[in-house]
Amino acid sequence: MPGFELLYQAAALCLMYPDDGFRARLSLLREAAPQLREFADHAAVTPPRELAAHYVEVFEAGQDHSLYLSVWREAAPPPSEEVYRAHGLETTGEEPPDFLPAVLEFAARTGSTELLTEHRDGLDQLRSSLTDFGTPYATVLDAVCATLPPAHTGR
Repeated sequence: MPGFELLYQAAALCLMYPDDGFRARLSLLREAAPQLREFADHAAVTPPRELAAHYVEVFEAGQDHSLYLSVWREAAPPPSEEVYRAHGLETTGEEPPDFLPAVLEFAARTGSTELLTEHRDGLDQLRSSLTDFGTPYATVLDAVCATLPPAHTGR
């Protein structure tokens, strides 16, 4: 589904560790992707240390909310570096190619939602887990999933 490149790029930034530059990008994120306004508003009023601690609690304290697509059980293999190279992109090596922010950036840069669509079931599992946990990061997944075709039914 073309036309969501800005949303995917903004969602990728929202799902990265909130470093010192994160707060400076919030107004741009809010403007570029109104679908992420709820998360951006939350992040803007949350003290930086608290936001960083929450990120660690949500995404780094266990596998329940992993941003690595290979953690989620599904039929599709995780994205590989070859997929990125085939589209003229290189991975940085800092994170594996199945890291959700990297996949979102891939979609933003190529206009292809193929990797996101292939991993829709895993994205829905992550979204549900984040919603159950009660974190504002769930709204980022809500916005991304709203752009994709429905997940496969009848696993």
